[in-house]
Amino acid sequence: MIPVEEAIARIFAKLPALGTEAVPLARAHRRVLAAPLVATHSQPPFDASAMDGYAVRAAEVAPGRPLKLAGTSQAGARFVGMMEHGQCVRIFTGAPLPIGADAVIMQEEASAKGNQISFERTPQPGQSVRQQGFDFRRGAELLAAGVALTPAMLGLAASANCPTLTVTRRPRIAIVATGDELVAPGTMPGPDQIIASNSVGLIALLTPFAEKVIDLGIVPDDKQRLESVLLGAFDMGIDVLITTGGASVGERDYVQEVLRDLGVALDFWKLRMRPGKPLMFGTRGRTLVFGLPGNPVSAMVTATVVLKPALRALTGHADPFWPRFGVPTLLGLPPNGPRRHFMRGSLSRNDIGFLQVTPIFETDSSHGTSLALADVLIIQREDDPGSPPGEIVEIIPLNWG
Repeated sequence: MIPVEEAIARIFAKLPALGTEAVPLARAHRRVLAAPLVATHSQPPFDASAMDGYAVRAAEVAPGRPLKLAGTSQAGARFVGMMEHGQCVRIFTGAPLPIGADAVIMQEEASAKGNQISFERTPQPGQSVRQQGFDFRRGAELLAAGVALTPAMLGLAASANCPTLTVTRRPRIAIVATGDELVAPGTMPGPDQIIASNSVGLIALLTPFAEKVIDLGIVPDDKQRLESVLLGAFDMGIDVLITTGGASVGERDYVQEVLRDLGVALDFWKLRMRPGKPLMFGTRGRTLVFGLPGNPVSAMVTATVVLKPALRALTGHADPFWPRFGVPTLLGLPPNGPRRHFMRGSLSRNDIGFLQVTPIFETDSSHGTSLALADVLIIQREDDPGSPPGEIVEIIPLNWG
């Protein structure tokens, strides 16, 4: 058995470069930026009004002394010419500031009698003016490579007049479940069979990081059938192959043997973690191969702890392990043994609204109900002596990004 950190480091060392592609903004949500976004113009491109009101020279405004209205500046239709001394210009939010003006007074602080406009107080120069380049200036790096593009980031890219963005390509993933005991959801199981659930949960977990996820279905514990299905997956040119079940060394656990026969160089097959000790990793050319445990909780936990960070790194995320953070535990944690424990937990808020975690003490690796009700995995290090209530523990959110 090897430690979790060592396993992840070995996987990261084998990650191939997937290359990049340009995608339109409409298809770029959650994609990972492969090159910095640099502004090619300043925003706003001119001094603009921050509100509806009147553009003035601040030095010419005195309470009760009127200025002559010279015209209007609207968004998309600026005031043409220079504002003369003793004049003001009606202006609307986002409109260019007239030449000669240096402040804007909101309309609620103005009184109009015909074309004579009076104001309640003298403004400061720059008042209610968005200076040219206030948002960003030409040549500025707006977004760094490695960020997963959010709706606000896409809006920023549009403001920067970038209709397409260069992002990291995503892998094509194939997943197969193994075991005589498995039948597909919606099927009436036999007396010795159970409903297969791993592929459903894993596909949902991994789809955000994949160009395509191919479900290869269920393969019984038959060496020739398994070899045929896995060889077909390799022939499709997939980037990542995931198997569930058959990862141990029982008489009918053929996955490891078949993978070796098909030319997969196995790197490791046991991790010092619970749940999820029997996790395999290897490579066949550029294809990454993961053999996950068959128990539902073990499969999802190993995918969350090991496979998801690997896919985040493969697709260019600057922080493959995001999000992880610390919160106080509402109940104490018992001592842990030599394997790192990823304990199920549920989040709540304390009396002042801060997050806290309640451990779920169910540890059986087939108990899917407890995982479905969990919000996080609590990371309990090897040989940890335990934690009293209120101590800060590290968590991995299960349903965030």
